[in-house]
This record gives sequence, C-alpha cells and structure tokens, in this order.
Amino acid sequence: MVPLLLVLLLALILFGAGFALKALWWIAIVVLIVWLIGFVARPKGGSGRWYRW
Repeated sequence: MVPLLLVLLLALILFGAGFALKALWWIAIVVLIVWLIGFVARPKGGSGRWYRW
C-alpha cells in the first residue's frame, strides 16, 4: 500500500511541476512578445526606450 501511495504522490508532484513549467513557458512567451512589440514600436525621440527601467 505504501509503495502505491508513493508512486501516486510522485506522479502528482511531476504533473504539478509539468503544469507549472508549461504555465511559466507561456508567461515567458507573452513577455517576449510584449518586449519585441515595444522594441519595434519605440518612440523616435528620447532615449529610445518605451519602458522606464
């Protein structure tokens, strides 16, 4: 019974980690797209940066 519970717990942890990693990849893709849009559509004057940091 204990090995079965351990296997199920391991599967649950790996599924959760996989979901979290997939969500982080989507967030990274969205941030990259926003950065690229800001890089392409930056203002002509000033320092050329559309962000303040």
